[in-house]
Amino acid sequence: MRIVFAGTPEVALPSLNALVESDHAVVAVVTRPDAAQGRGRTLRPSPVAARAAELGIEVLKPKRPRDADFVARLEELAPDCCPVVAYGALIPQHVIDIPRFGWVNLHFSLLPAWRGAAPVQHAVIAGDQVTGACTFSLVAELDAGPVYLTLREPIAPDDTAGALLERLSHSGAQLLLETIDGIASGNLQPQPQPAEGVTFAPKITVADAELDFAQPAVVLDRRIRGCAPAPGAWTLFRGERFKINSASLSEEQLAPGELQVTKRSVRVGTGAGALELGLVQAQGKKPMQAADWARGIQLGPDEKLGE
Repeated sequence: MRIVFAGTPEVALPSLNALVESDHAVVAVVTRPDAAQGRGRTLRPSPVAARAAELGIEVLKPKRPRDADFVARLEELAPDCCPVVAYGALIPQHVIDIPRFGWVNLHFSLLPAWRGAAPVQHAVIAGDQVTGACTFSLVAELDAGPVYLTLREPIAPDDTAGALLERLSHSGAQLLLETIDGIASGNLQPQPQPAEGVTFAPKITVADAELDFAQPAVVLDRRIRGCAPAPGAWTLFRGERFKINSASLSEEQLAPGELQVTKRSVRVGTGAGALELGLVQAQGKKPMQAADWARGIQLGPDEKLGE
């Protein structure tokens, strides 16, 4: 089939690579416009745009998928199907209708659970034990289209959202390729999503990543892992933002926010149980092990995290 692939971040790269190596013809790539990055705010292409340039594939960067120039070029390209992975913008119905087999979205959840921008992060924060990936036919309603294929993936007790998404990006790429093959052969038909079990997974904001030490340690551990690597869970220390990039459960009994510092460990109390801090980052500093951070401060007797 003639394919125009849509995607933007690194998580879309395994799918692009799998399609390029397949028998299908990737005739163009659609991605979000270049974005300002780094201290110099230099405009840089998305990972998908950079990879497409390496491969010599035409790159389309519309500000909006409804832009007339983009729609005209997509019609000229006459794709049979448009696979999409984390593109980052909603596709209007008249653009969905251009390829004869529509747009096929790879989504990282077991739909209809966790429709939206951050399904993996929400699955970890909610304490789900299993997640997965689905391919479905894109419709105007958010992640509500009929599903072609599904795979399941266990969530390990120490999984971060980043590690889980990395695994799903590779297994999901094969699922997407299998789906495109099935559509091309005429042997695969999508099935409607169940009406029950719909949940939503909006983007995780910095405000969402704040830790409340009145909550149990197990809940805070999930939030830390669900917010890693971005935006990163945080609290306050001495009135400044203090990131906690990793932690583990501890049997210590400490008051919420209370710090217990030993030569090799730093523990903090919660509403139930405690956390042993791993990698932390004080404001204006580089990430470091919690014990190294604690050696660099003089901790007062009543100082707590969260204040």
